Amino acid sequence: MRLFTWSARRILSAHKQASGGSREFWGWLNAVFNKVDYERIKAVGPDRAAAEWLLRCGAKVRFRGFDRWQHDYNGLPTGPLGRYRIEAIDATESCIMYRGFDHLEGLEHVEEIRFNKCIYIEDTCLERLSQIKTLQDSLKNMTMVSCGNVTDKGIITLHHLRKLEWLLLSDLPGVKDKDQTVDRLQTALPRLTIELDLA
Repeated sequence: MRLFTWSARRILSAHKQASGGSREFWGWLNAVFNKVDYERIKAVGPDRAAAEWLLRCGAKVRFRGFDRWQHDYNGLPTGPLGRYRIEAIDATESCIMYRGFDHLEGLEHVEEIRFNKCIYIEDTCLERLSQIKTLQDSLKNMTMVSCGNVTDKGIITLHHLRKLEWLLLSDLPGVKDKDQTVDRLQTALPRLTIELDLA
């Protein structure tokens, strides 16, 4: 039995092709996809619940010890609680938003996050992500590309990610003072390598 037949990516693709679609409907649907079910997190653990959320929103995950990216919600591996730990998140063109970021609590092995063309990622998302203690201790690599709602304020909050080693910032029109922003990050995280492609 297929538990979930439509991913957010398919729905977003259909939305882009449709003419005259209602913004309110799509906003509501994305909010539904991002709703946090705390009982589900308790029942299946943070990694499984976060994987379900991310895939439901059109993102991909890679589990620790595996090379392959998991993108099919119905193909999520099953097994004992805690067997599959998320090591990397690719949120490219997904509909993840601040409302769902509580799913990231308790993830202890995430080393990489990619935010590419994420229209709902904004400063509050980065601030929330940076406050999660387990991510402060595990996250090493981050990509932020073409996320139009991210500003200097959001980028600066990444200084809390004390294990961050590499950060790519590209096509972020909301970042206005890149030199000062980079200086503040480098001062807080001297081992951080920052690659910039900002206008």
